[in-house]
Amino acid sequence: MTRAAATATRRRARALLVQALYQMQIAGHDADELMSQVKARAEYRRVDQRYFDDALTGICNSLESTLGAIDEVADRPIGQLDPVETGILLLGYYELNSRPEVPYRVVIDEAVNLAKRFGAQDGHKYVNALLDRLSRNIRATERG
Repeated sequence: MTRAAATATRRRARALLVQALYQMQIAGHDADELMSQVKARAEYRRVDQRYFDDALTGICNSLESTLGAIDEVADRPIGQLDPVETGILLLGYYELNSRPEVPYRVVIDEAVNLAKRFGAQDGHKYVNALLDRLSRNIRATERG
């Protein structure tokens, strides 16, 4: 697989993850139910499946601590955030914390693009600000 193709499958996985995390928040589905539903969708065949599976499992397994970390840098309670932006922040935190091979700037850029695509009109600005704050804590050595 070429680098461009790998980037595209990873980008599609991120978009599918945001949709699954939105569904988790709205419908209250657990990781097993989400995984089962997503794997039945045709889009799943076109994503980086290993990345998707690892990310969804990782996010769901550490949901409370992740929400707590996001809440610490947010200027409002996490429950007041839009579910789309919350899903993007969950994914961004996962990548910052668990995927050191993905540069922090790429994590933030991908999250901002997802927020522009799926979120509220200016939601990308808030996502950018919070992930920047989180990256200062999680990736301090990479940031220099």
